[in-house]
Amino acid sequence: MLSLPILLLSFIPSAIAAPPTSDTFNILSFNVAGLPAILNSNDVPGDKTTNTATIGQKFSQYNFSVIHVQEDFNYHATLYANDDHPYRTATSGGVPFGSGLNTLSNFDWIDFERIKWDVCSDASSSDCLTPKGFTFMRVKVSEGVLVDFYNLHADAGTEPQDITARASNLQQVSTYISQFSTGNPVLVFGDTNSRYTRTGDIPQIFSSQNQMTDPWVQLSLAGVAPTPGTDALLCDNPSTTTACETVDKVWYRGSPALTLTATRFQYAGNMFLQANGSILSDHNPVLVNFEWSSSEKLRVSDPYGGPHGTYFNDLPSLSTVSSPTVSSITLRGGNRLDAVSLTLSTGQTFSHGGTGGTASTLTLNSGEKLVEAEVCQGKYNDQTRVFYMGVTTSSGRSISAGKKTSECVVRSAESGWGIVGFVGRSGDEVDRVGFIYGK
Repeated sequence: MLSLPILLLSFIPSAIAAPPTSDTFNILSFNVAGLPAILNSNDVPGDKTTNTATIGQKFSQYNFSVIHVQEDFNYHATLYANDDHPYRTATSGGVPFGSGLNTLSNFDWIDFERIKWDVCSDASSSDCLTPKGFTFMRVKVSEGVLVDFYNLHADAGTEPQDITARASNLQQVSTYISQFSTGNPVLVFGDTNSRYTRTGDIPQIFSSQNQMTDPWVQLSLAGVAPTPGTDALLCDNPSTTTACETVDKVWYRGSPALTLTATRFQYAGNMFLQANGSILSDHNPVLVNFEWSSSEKLRVSDPYGGPHGTYFNDLPSLSTVSSPTVSSITLRGGNRLDAVSLTLSTGQTFSHGGTGGTASTLTLNSGEKLVEAEVCQGKYNDQTRVFYMGVTTSSGRSISAGKKTSECVVRSAESGWGIVGFVGRSGDEVDRVGFIYGK
Protein backbone atom coordinates (compact mmCIF):
# COMPACT_ATOMS: atom_id res chain seq x y z
CA MET A 1 0.00 0.00 0.00
CA LEU A 2 2.92 2.35 0.52
CA SER A 3 4.20 1.96 -3.02
CA LEU A 4 1.40 3.95 -4.69
CA PRO A 5 2.00 7.29 -2.92
CA ILE A 6 5.70 6.90 -3.49
CA LEU A 7 5.09 6.24 -7.19
CA LEU A 8 2.80 9.26 -7.48
CA LEU A 9 5.36 11.50 -5.85
CA SER A 10 7.82 10.68 -8.61
CA PHE A 11 5.52 12.43 -11.10
CA ILE A 12 5.19 15.66 -9.11
CA PRO A 13 7.30 18.34 -10.83
CA SER A 14 9.94 19.95 -8.67
CA ALA A 15 9.42 23.59 -7.74
CA ILE A 16 11.31 26.13 -9.82
CA ALA A 17 14.27 27.30 -7.79
CA ALA A 18 14.22 30.97 -6.87
CA PRO A 19 17.21 32.96 -8.14
CA PRO A 20 20.00 33.53 -5.62
CA THR A 21 19.70 36.63 -3.47
CA SER A 22 23.40 36.93 -2.62
CA ASP A 23 26.78 35.86 -3.97
CA THR A 24 30.31 37.06 -4.70
CA PHE A 25 32.41 37.98 -7.72
CA ASN A 26 35.73 39.70 -8.42
CA ILE A 27 37.02 42.17 -10.99
CA LEU A 28 40.47 42.84 -12.43
CA SER A 29 41.73 46.00 -14.13
CA PHE A 30 44.93 45.53 -16.11
CA ASN A 31 46.79 47.75 -18.59
CA VAL A 32 48.41 44.95 -20.63
CA ALA A 33 51.08 47.13 -22.34
CA GLY A 34 49.92 46.16 -25.82
CA LEU A 35 51.36 49.06 -27.79
CA PRO A 36 53.66 47.85 -30.57
CA ALA A 37 57.17 47.36 -29.20
CA ILE A 38 58.55 49.74 -31.82
CA LEU A 39 56.37 52.53 -30.34
CA ASN A 40 56.70 51.74 -26.64
CA SER A 41 58.63 49.02 -24.86
CA ASN A 42 56.86 49.94 -21.59
CA ASP A 43 60.22 49.15 -19.92
CA VAL A 44 59.12 45.51 -19.64
CA PRO A 45 61.75 42.80 -20.27
CA GLY A 46 61.15 40.07 -22.81
CA ASP A 47 59.10 39.67 -25.96
CA LYS A 48 55.67 41.34 -26.00
CA THR A 49 53.94 38.50 -27.84
CA THR A 50 55.27 35.98 -25.32
CA ASN A 51 54.33 38.21 -22.39
CA THR A 52 50.83 38.75 -23.74
CA ALA A 53 50.36 34.99 -24.13
CA THR A 54 51.35 34.55 -20.49
CA ILE A 55 48.87 37.23 -19.40
CA GLY A 56 46.08 35.42 -21.26
CA GLN A 57 47.02 32.10 -19.69
CA LYS A 58 46.93 33.65 -16.22
CA PHE A 59 43.51 35.19 -16.93
CA SER A 60 42.28 31.63 -17.51
CA GLN A 61 44.20 30.18 -14.56
CA TYR A 62 42.77 32.61 -12.02
CA ASN A 63 39.31 32.70 -13.66
CA PHE A 64 38.51 36.27 -12.64
CA SER A 65 34.81 37.08 -12.98
CA VAL A 66 35.21 40.24 -15.10
CA ILE A 67 38.45 41.66 -16.53
CA HIS A 68 38.86 45.12 -18.05
CA VAL A 69 42.05 45.53 -20.10
CA GLN A 70 43.58 48.71 -21.48
CA GLU A 71 46.25 49.11 -24.20
CA ASP A 72 45.03 45.85 -25.73
CA PHE A 73 46.23 46.88 -29.16
CA ASN A 74 48.50 44.91 -31.48
CA TYR A 75 48.78 41.70 -29.44
CA HIS A 76 45.05 41.26 -28.97
CA ALA A 77 44.80 37.99 -30.94
CA THR A 78 47.51 36.44 -28.76
CA LEU A 79 45.74 37.53 -25.57
CA TYR A 80 42.43 35.96 -26.61
CA ALA A 81 44.06 32.82 -27.99
CA ASN A 82 45.41 32.08 -24.51
CA ASP A 83 42.26 32.95 -22.53
CA ASP A 84 39.08 30.91 -22.13
CA HIS A 85 36.53 33.37 -20.68
CA PRO A 86 33.19 32.67 -22.42
CA TYR A 87 32.26 36.32 -23.04
CA ARG A 88 34.71 38.73 -24.65
CA THR A 89 34.38 41.99 -26.54
CA ALA A 90 35.47 42.17 -30.17
CA THR A 91 38.55 44.32 -30.63
CA SER A 92 38.17 47.78 -32.09
CA GLY A 93 41.60 47.39 -33.72
CA GLY A 94 45.26 48.02 -33.16
CA VAL A 95 47.06 51.35 -33.27
CA PRO A 96 45.86 53.79 -34.60
CA PHE A 97 42.34 52.44 -35.14
CA GLY A 98 41.31 50.96 -31.79
CA SER A 99 40.83 52.24 -28.26
CA GLY A 100 42.71 49.34 -26.65
CA LEU A 101 39.75 48.71 -24.34
CA ASN A 102 38.33 45.20 -24.03
CA THR A 103 36.49 43.05 -21.51
CA LEU A 104 36.78 39.33 -20.74
CA SER A 105 34.01 37.95 -18.55
CA ASN A 106 32.29 34.94 -17.04
CA PHE A 107 29.02 36.91 -17.26
CA ASP A 108 27.10 37.92 -20.37
CA TRP A 109 25.99 41.53 -20.99
CA ILE A 110 23.71 43.78 -23.03
CA ASP A 111 23.97 47.34 -24.38
CA PHE A 112 27.71 47.40 -25.14
CA GLU A 113 28.95 50.82 -26.29
CA ARG A 114 32.30 52.39 -27.16
CA ILE A 115 32.54 56.13 -26.54
CA LYS A 116 35.46 58.31 -27.65
CA TRP A 117 36.78 61.12 -25.45
CA ASP A 118 35.50 64.59 -26.27
CA VAL A 119 38.93 66.03 -25.42
CA CYS A 120 42.45 64.62 -25.84
CA SER A 121 45.95 66.06 -25.52
CA ASP A 122 49.25 65.29 -27.24
CA ALA A 123 51.22 67.55 -24.90
CA SER A 124 53.14 64.76 -23.14
CA SER A 125 52.39 61.75 -25.32
CA SER A 126 50.38 60.71 -28.38
CA ASP A 127 46.99 60.42 -26.65
CA CYS A 128 45.17 61.61 -29.78
CA LEU A 129 46.82 58.94 -31.93
CA THR A 130 44.12 56.39 -31.11
CA PRO A 131 40.40 56.84 -30.28
CA LYS A 132 40.86 56.40 -26.55
CA GLY A 133 37.77 56.69 -24.39
CA PHE A 134 35.55 54.40 -22.37
CA THR A 135 33.20 51.46 -22.81
CA PHE A 136 29.82 50.74 -21.25
CA MET A 137 28.04 47.42 -20.78
CA ARG A 138 25.19 46.16 -18.61
CA VAL A 139 26.51 42.91 -17.12
CA LYS A 140 24.20 40.13 -15.93
CA VAL A 141 25.86 38.96 -12.72
CA SER A 142 22.84 36.79 -11.86
CA GLU A 143 19.14 36.60 -12.71
CA GLY A 144 17.69 40.04 -12.09
CA VAL A 145 21.12 41.35 -11.05
CA LEU A 146 22.46 43.64 -13.77
CA VAL A 147 25.40 45.92 -13.02
CA ASP A 148 26.62 48.71 -15.30
CA PHE A 149 30.34 48.24 -16.00
CA TYR A 150 32.57 51.02 -17.35
CA ASN A 151 36.12 50.55 -18.66
CA LEU A 152 38.28 53.60 -19.33
CA HIS A 153 41.73 54.78 -20.35
CA ALA A 154 42.15 58.48 -19.65
CA ASP A 155 44.64 60.97 -21.10
CA ALA A 156 48.22 60.51 -19.87
CA GLY A 157 50.87 63.09 -18.98
CA THR A 158 51.31 65.92 -16.49
CA GLU A 159 51.41 69.01 -18.72
CA PRO A 160 48.57 71.51 -18.12
CA GLN A 161 46.84 70.41 -21.35
CA ASP A 162 47.04 66.77 -20.19
CA ILE A 163 45.50 67.53 -16.81
CA THR A 164 42.71 69.53 -18.46
CA ALA A 165 41.99 66.73 -20.93
CA ARG A 166 42.05 64.07 -18.20
CA ALA A 167 39.61 66.02 -16.03
CA SER A 168 37.34 66.31 -19.06
CA ASN A 169 37.60 62.55 -19.59
CA LEU A 170 36.48 61.68 -16.07
CA GLN A 171 33.71 64.29 -16.19
CA GLN A 172 32.49 62.73 -19.45
CA VAL A 173 32.17 59.31 -17.79
CA SER A 174 30.48 60.81 -14.73
CA THR A 175 27.93 62.60 -16.93
CA TYR A 176 27.25 59.39 -18.86
CA ILE A 177 26.60 57.53 -15.61
CA SER A 178 24.11 60.21 -14.56
CA GLN A 179 22.25 59.84 -17.85
CA PHE A 180 22.38 56.12 -18.58
CA SER A 181 22.88 54.40 -15.21
CA THR A 182 20.20 56.13 -13.15
CA GLY A 183 19.07 53.79 -10.39
CA ASN A 184 21.53 51.06 -11.36
CA PRO A 185 24.49 49.53 -9.54
CA VAL A 186 27.69 50.70 -11.23
CA LEU A 187 31.36 49.66 -11.43
CA VAL A 188 33.96 51.93 -13.04
CA PHE A 189 37.49 50.60 -13.39
CA GLY A 190 40.46 51.13 -15.65
CA ASP A 191 43.58 53.19 -16.26
CA THR A 192 42.60 56.70 -15.14
CA ASN A 193 46.14 58.16 -15.30
CA SER A 194 44.94 60.11 -12.24
CA ARG A 195 46.23 60.48 -8.71
CA TYR A 196 44.47 61.86 -5.66
CA THR A 197 47.75 63.56 -4.73
CA ARG A 198 48.11 65.40 -8.05
CA THR A 199 46.69 68.92 -8.15
CA GLY A 200 44.23 69.24 -11.02
CA ASP A 201 43.29 65.57 -11.20
CA ILE A 202 39.70 64.81 -10.17
CA PRO A 203 39.41 61.11 -9.23
CA GLN A 204 36.98 62.15 -6.47
CA ILE A 205 34.36 63.08 -9.10
CA PHE A 206 32.70 59.67 -9.00
CA SER A 207 32.22 59.96 -5.25
CA SER A 208 30.94 63.53 -5.33
CA GLN A 209 28.74 63.32 -8.44
CA ASN A 210 27.76 59.64 -8.68
CA GLN A 211 27.66 58.48 -5.02
CA MET A 212 30.38 55.90 -5.65
CA THR A 213 33.10 54.47 -3.40
CA ASP A 214 36.77 53.87 -4.18
CA PRO A 215 37.60 50.48 -2.57
CA TRP A 216 41.30 51.42 -2.31
CA VAL A 217 40.39 54.46 -0.20
CA GLN A 218 37.74 52.47 1.68
CA LEU A 219 39.78 49.37 2.54
CA SER A 220 43.41 50.56 2.49
CA LEU A 221 43.12 54.15 3.78
CA ALA A 222 40.22 53.84 6.23
CA GLY A 223 38.02 55.91 3.95
CA VAL A 224 40.21 59.03 3.82
CA ALA A 225 41.53 59.90 0.35
CA PRO A 226 44.97 61.54 -0.05
CA THR A 227 45.03 65.32 -0.22
CA PRO A 228 45.77 66.99 -3.58
CA GLY A 229 49.20 68.62 -3.63
CA THR A 230 50.78 66.14 -1.21
CA ASP A 231 53.66 63.82 -2.12
CA ALA A 232 52.79 61.01 -4.52
CA LEU A 233 52.35 57.59 -2.88
CA LEU A 234 54.38 55.68 -5.45
CA CYS A 235 54.12 51.89 -5.79
CA ASP A 236 56.71 49.29 -6.65
CA ASN A 237 55.81 46.88 -9.43
CA PRO A 238 54.84 44.37 -8.24
CA SER A 239 53.68 46.07 -5.06
CA THR A 240 53.75 44.36 -1.67
CA THR A 241 51.51 46.97 -0.04
CA THR A 242 48.19 48.66 -0.81
CA ALA A 243 49.19 51.82 1.06
CA CYS A 244 50.59 53.24 -2.19
CA GLU A 245 48.58 54.74 -5.08
CA THR A 246 48.51 53.72 -8.74
CA VAL A 247 46.64 55.36 -11.61
CA ASP A 248 44.63 52.14 -12.10
CA LYS A 249 41.46 52.62 -10.06
CA VAL A 250 38.03 51.25 -9.21
CA TRP A 251 34.78 52.86 -8.06
CA TYR A 252 31.48 51.18 -7.25
CA ARG A 253 27.96 51.72 -5.95
CA GLY A 254 24.86 49.62 -5.34
CA SER A 255 21.24 50.52 -6.01
CA PRO A 256 17.87 50.53 -4.20
CA ALA A 257 17.52 46.90 -5.32
CA LEU A 258 21.09 45.68 -4.71
CA THR A 259 23.70 46.06 -1.99
CA LEU A 260 27.23 45.93 -3.39
CA THR A 261 30.19 45.73 -1.00
CA ALA A 262 33.93 45.59 -1.68
CA THR A 263 35.52 43.05 0.67
CA ARG A 264 39.14 43.00 -0.51
CA PHE A 265 41.42 45.30 -2.51
CA GLN A 266 44.85 44.20 -3.74
CA TYR A 267 47.53 44.98 -6.26
CA ALA A 268 47.90 41.68 -8.10
CA GLY A 269 51.33 42.19 -9.69
CA ASN A 270 52.73 39.09 -7.99
CA MET A 271 50.09 37.03 -9.81
CA PHE A 272 51.37 38.24 -13.20
CA LEU A 273 55.08 37.51 -13.52
CA GLN A 274 57.25 35.91 -16.17
CA ALA A 275 58.88 32.56 -15.44
CA ASN A 276 62.08 34.39 -14.44
CA GLY A 277 60.20 36.67 -12.03
CA SER A 278 60.11 39.73 -14.30
CA ILE A 279 56.94 41.77 -14.67
CA LEU A 280 54.58 41.32 -17.63
CA SER A 281 53.37 44.93 -17.78
CA ASP A 282 54.45 48.31 -16.47
CA HIS A 283 51.13 48.51 -14.56
CA ASN A 284 50.14 46.81 -11.34
CA PRO A 285 46.89 44.95 -12.03
CA VAL A 286 44.14 45.86 -9.56
CA LEU A 287 41.99 43.07 -8.10
CA VAL A 288 38.85 43.69 -6.01
CA ASN A 289 36.48 41.15 -4.44
CA PHE A 290 32.80 42.02 -4.05
CA GLU A 291 29.76 40.67 -2.24
CA TRP A 292 26.24 41.44 -3.47
CA SER A 293 22.83 40.90 -1.94
CA SER A 294 19.32 41.63 -3.19
CA SER A 295 17.12 44.08 -1.32
CA GLU A 296 14.32 42.86 0.92
CA LYS A 297 12.14 45.72 -0.35
CA LEU A 298 12.72 46.12 -4.09
CA ARG A 299 14.04 43.76 -6.75
CA VAL A 300 14.34 43.79 -10.53
CA SER A 301 13.62 41.22 -13.25
CA ASP A 302 15.72 40.56 -16.32
CA PRO A 303 14.69 42.94 -19.14
CA TYR A 304 13.31 41.85 -22.50
CA GLY A 305 13.36 43.69 -25.83
CA GLY A 306 15.84 45.68 -27.89
CA PRO A 307 18.70 48.14 -27.28
CA HIS A 308 16.93 51.20 -28.66
CA GLY A 309 15.09 54.19 -27.24
CA THR A 310 15.86 56.21 -24.11
CA TYR A 311 16.72 54.45 -20.87
CA PHE A 312 14.22 54.70 -17.97
CA ASN A 313 14.17 53.34 -14.42
CA ASP A 314 11.49 53.80 -11.75
CA LEU A 315 13.74 52.51 -8.95
CA PRO A 316 14.95 55.90 -7.62
CA SER A 317 11.34 57.10 -7.20
CA LEU A 318 10.16 53.81 -5.71
CA SER A 319 12.97 53.83 -3.15
CA THR A 320 11.35 56.85 -1.48
CA VAL A 321 8.02 55.03 -0.99
CA SER A 322 7.86 53.01 2.23
CA SER A 323 5.55 50.29 0.89
CA PRO A 324 4.60 50.84 -2.77
CA THR A 325 1.10 49.61 -3.63
CA VAL A 326 -0.30 49.71 -7.14
CA SER A 327 -3.78 51.17 -7.63
CA SER A 328 -4.02 50.86 -11.44
CA ILE A 329 -2.10 49.87 -14.56
CA THR A 330 -2.62 51.17 -18.10
CA LEU A 331 -1.28 49.54 -21.26
CA ARG A 332 -1.47 51.25 -24.63
CA GLY A 333 -0.99 49.37 -27.89
CA GLY A 334 -2.05 48.37 -31.37
CA ASN A 335 0.31 46.37 -33.54
CA ARG A 336 2.95 46.77 -30.83
CA LEU A 337 3.18 47.95 -27.22
CA ASP A 338 3.11 51.75 -27.38
CA ALA A 339 3.22 52.66 -23.69
CA VAL A 340 3.00 51.40 -20.12
CA SER A 341 1.74 53.36 -17.12
CA LEU A 342 1.38 52.42 -13.49
CA THR A 343 -0.18 54.46 -10.68
CA LEU A 344 0.57 53.91 -6.99
CA SER A 345 -1.87 54.35 -4.14
CA THR A 346 0.07 57.53 -3.30
CA GLY A 347 -1.06 58.99 -6.64
CA GLN A 348 2.42 58.81 -8.12
CA THR A 349 2.39 57.63 -11.77
CA PHE A 350 5.17 56.06 -13.85
CA SER A 351 4.61 56.33 -17.63
CA HIS A 352 6.91 55.24 -20.44
CA GLY A 353 6.49 55.13 -24.21
CA GLY A 354 4.45 57.10 -26.72
CA THR A 355 0.86 58.16 -27.32
CA GLY A 356 -0.14 55.77 -30.10
CA GLY A 357 -2.43 52.76 -29.93
CA THR A 358 -5.47 52.19 -27.75
CA ALA A 359 -5.27 52.48 -23.97
CA SER A 360 -6.88 50.08 -21.51
CA THR A 361 -6.77 50.42 -17.73
CA LEU A 362 -7.14 47.89 -14.94
CA THR A 363 -7.94 49.23 -11.46
CA LEU A 364 -6.81 46.93 -8.67
CA ASN A 365 -8.92 45.97 -5.70
CA SER A 366 -7.73 46.22 -2.11
CA GLY A 367 -4.95 43.69 -1.50
CA GLU A 368 -4.70 42.77 -5.20
CA LYS A 369 -1.20 42.67 -6.73
CA LEU A 370 0.33 42.45 -10.20
CA VAL A 371 2.06 39.09 -10.03
CA GLU A 372 2.89 37.99 -13.58
CA ALA A 373 3.67 39.50 -16.97
CA GLU A 374 4.11 38.04 -20.43
CA VAL A 375 6.24 40.07 -22.84
CA CYS A 376 6.75 39.41 -26.56
CA GLN A 377 9.32 41.02 -28.83
CA GLY A 378 9.73 41.36 -32.59
CA LYS A 379 11.34 43.41 -35.35
CA TYR A 380 9.93 46.70 -36.64
CA ASN A 381 11.94 48.87 -39.05
CA ASP A 382 14.84 46.47 -38.36
CA GLN A 383 14.78 47.28 -34.65
CA THR A 384 13.77 44.95 -31.84
CA ARG A 385 10.81 46.31 -29.88
CA VAL A 386 8.22 45.04 -27.42
CA PHE A 387 5.17 43.92 -29.42
CA TYR A 388 2.96 42.66 -26.59
CA MET A 389 2.50 42.79 -22.85
CA GLY A 390 -0.06 40.97 -20.74
CA VAL A 391 -0.18 41.41 -16.96
CA THR A 392 -2.08 39.17 -14.51
CA THR A 393 -3.13 40.00 -10.95
CA SER A 394 -3.18 37.87 -7.83
CA SER A 395 -6.97 37.57 -8.33
CA GLY A 396 -6.55 36.13 -11.82
CA ARG A 397 -7.66 39.27 -13.63
CA SER A 398 -5.56 40.47 -16.57
CA ILE A 399 -4.85 43.31 -18.97
CA SER A 400 -2.96 43.26 -22.27
CA ALA A 401 -1.98 45.38 -25.26
CA GLY A 402 -0.23 44.83 -28.58
CA LYS A 403 0.09 41.64 -30.61
CA LYS A 404 1.81 38.41 -29.60
CA THR A 405 4.81 37.08 -31.51
CA SER A 406 6.72 33.80 -31.38
CA GLU A 407 9.36 35.35 -29.08
CA CYS A 408 7.84 35.66 -25.61
CA VAL A 409 8.90 35.36 -21.97
CA VAL A 410 6.98 35.25 -18.70
CA ARG A 411 8.18 37.16 -15.63
CA SER A 412 6.66 36.10 -12.31
CA ALA A 413 6.93 37.75 -8.91
CA GLU A 414 7.89 35.53 -6.00
CA SER A 415 5.30 34.84 -3.32
CA GLY A 416 4.64 37.99 -1.32
CA TRP A 417 5.98 40.26 -4.06
CA GLY A 418 4.26 42.24 -6.82
CA ILE A 419 5.13 44.39 -9.84
CA VAL A 420 5.36 48.04 -8.74
CA GLY A 421 7.39 49.70 -11.49
CA PHE A 422 9.37 49.37 -14.69
CA VAL A 423 12.90 49.59 -16.07
CA GLY A 424 13.78 49.59 -19.75
CA ARG A 425 13.99 51.69 -22.91
CA SER A 426 11.34 53.59 -24.82
CA GLY A 427 10.67 56.25 -27.43
CA ASP A 428 7.44 56.50 -29.37
CA GLU A 429 6.93 52.85 -28.37
CA VAL A 430 8.35 50.51 -25.73
CA ASP A 431 11.65 49.04 -26.90
CA ARG A 432 12.61 47.06 -23.81
CA VAL A 433 10.98 46.41 -20.47
CA GLY A 434 11.84 44.83 -17.14
CA PHE A 435 9.82 44.79 -13.93
CA ILE A 436 10.50 46.16 -10.47
CA TYR A 437 9.04 44.01 -7.72
CA GLY A 438 8.00 45.35 -4.32
CA LYS A 439 7.41 43.26 -1.21
